Parts: sequence; structure tokens; C-alpha cells
Amino acid sequence: MSVNDPIADMLTRVRNALIAKHPDTSMPHSAIKEEVARILKAEGYIDGYEVVEDGRFKKMVIALKYVGHNRKERRPVITGIKRISKPGRRIYTTCDDIPWVLSGMGIAILTTPKGLMTGDEARRQRVGGEVLCHVW
Repeated sequence: MSVNDPIADMLTRVRNALIAKHPDTSMPHSAIKEEVARILKAEGYIDGYEVVEDGRFKKMVIALKYVGHNRKERRPVITGIKRISKPGRRIYTTCDDIPWVLSGMGIAILTTPKGLMTGDEARRQRVGGEVLCHVW
């Protein structure tokens, strides 16, 4: 199946798995998806991720993170995830205009000349770039 926007597909798979309270979700692998998963892991939004060889193709499995003990009471750590820059409308920002997500309670993931990073990291390094998504 051909996907026009693989990042939006990844975010939708994560969002749907969280709504259904699945322990993990899988998707086709790409380097940029792995970097987004690395950032989500570093910021504490997911438990982890791994890249699995599935025949000729690679697959990425993301272990989702929840708060609470039993299945009925547990809530996902990610309460919202939104794609900002889309293939039809790219959103770029300078280092001074990087958006705050929920007044600092969430993160913005940017692709910069120095690689993928959070909005806070981009502010510290004084680089701007394309705003991929917001996570809170």
C-alpha cells in the first residue's frame, strides 16, 4: 500500500493504538520514523521501540506507555498527537518563533539542518526548521 505522508501514518497508528489501549503498534520502518520514535522515547512518551526484519522489509514496533495498573484504569501518557506540517502545506519556523505546546507541557518535533530534535533543543542550539508534529 502506498502512503503519501508516512509521518502522518505513523502518528495515526500510534493514536489509534492508544485509543484501543494496545500494548504496542507496528508500522513500516524508515529513518525519519525511527528518529521520531527516538525522541518520543527520550522524552518519556513511549516505553521503547525496535526495528524488526520482516522478510525483505523492515518493520518498527513501538511499545506504548500507560499510567495505571489494570486495563480499565490505565490512561495513555500521550494524550494528544497532531501533525503540523503536511505535504500540501509545509510549516517552517525560525528559532525565535518555535511554538510552545500547551505552555511547555508538550513538545514540538522539528526537522532542522542538524537533524530531528524537540523544540526546546532547537531553541538551545538556535536553529529553526520544519515543525513536524506536536505531542502532549
